[in-house]
Amino acid sequence: MTIVAAVSVVQLARNGAITSRHAKAMNWIPQALDFLSENVGPGYVPGGAGATEPTALSALALSAHGRDLDAANQLQALTKWQAPDGSLGVTETESQPQWPTALAVIAWNGSSVDSTAYRENSQRAVRWMLQQRGEIIPPRQGNIGHDTTLVGWPWVAGTHSWLEPTAYALLALKSAGQSQHLRAREAARLLTDRLLPEGGCNYGNTFVLGQQLRPHVQPTGLVMIALAGETTVDPRVRRSLDFLQREAPLQHSAASLAYATLGLAAHGRAQANTSAKTDTVKARSRNNDQPSFATQMSDLAERALGDGNVQRLALLLLAVEGGAAPLIPTLAVDVLPDATPSNQEQHA
Repeated sequence: MTIVAAVSVVQLARNGAITSRHAKAMNWIPQALDFLSENVGPGYVPGGAGATEPTALSALALSAHGRDLDAANQLQALTKWQAPDGSLGVTETESQPQWPTALAVIAWNGSSVDSTAYRENSQRAVRWMLQQRGEIIPPRQGNIGHDTTLVGWPWVAGTHSWLEPTAYALLALKSAGQSQHLRAREAARLLTDRLLPEGGCNYGNTFVLGQQLRPHVQPTGLVMIALAGETTVDPRVRRSLDFLQREAPLQHSAASLAYATLGLAAHGRAQANTSAKTDTVKARSRNNDQPSFATQMSDLAERALGDGNVQRLALLLLAVEGGAAPLIPTLAVDVLPDATPSNQEQHA
């Protein structure tokens, strides 16, 4: 079973494309949800300080699977960690760096829990985000392949704009109804500029000292999620999706498989190809062609449960939802007036 044909397990089950063996391979989902529910404000490792990233992803995953009360517990933990200026640090005990603030915004706005309960938290976080800027370095030089004048978001204050924090920030602005903000538009241009000529992206650069860098699955998937709904006709977007389609079945990392799956689903690839691939899926299932998408997910989930890793489980649970995952932006959110900065702030 290809990753493209199997992105949405629910869809395939309805089409008769998943056998009982494949369905059995998805039995990890209730156990994973229970584990997330029991671990409120989780850290990156069991027993570690509560961390913004796994907590936000856990809230989104729980909400996506209908566990709103448990999701609300995670969202509440994020509110407790929010600083007066609106930012959130990496963990509850580390206020710097503050790049995970964007993930908290996505969780507060993206879950099916009553978002009005967290509107003030989201607005404060967005106002803080719009004040943050990656540093501009001198225009293109021979040893740098991307447009260094485009401003996004850095990993750490006072440094250059990087791809992943900019992607998270763009997703946060979209979730808050700020998709047309000048900073959001520039972020979309930056992400597109950082795509490699043949598709995919590295972690921020394209060429270094005359050498083209290799694409990686996880950042490529994240960027494709962030660029969902954009009208760009840049051929590198299509090539990036092709790259994900080729590489996703080979992944042995929960994060890479999840972000690749969601990146494809964000652009309708999986949904568009599901019915066309049904006969192939059935044939391969009969021939015991493994590993299937369901088996990949099950194996990775079993490892994550064994390690007690909430973040990996949350990403896999989001990937199961395919195009319905709340991490994928929709542009139907009303603009929050209080979060809209003045013209002076927009151009600061």
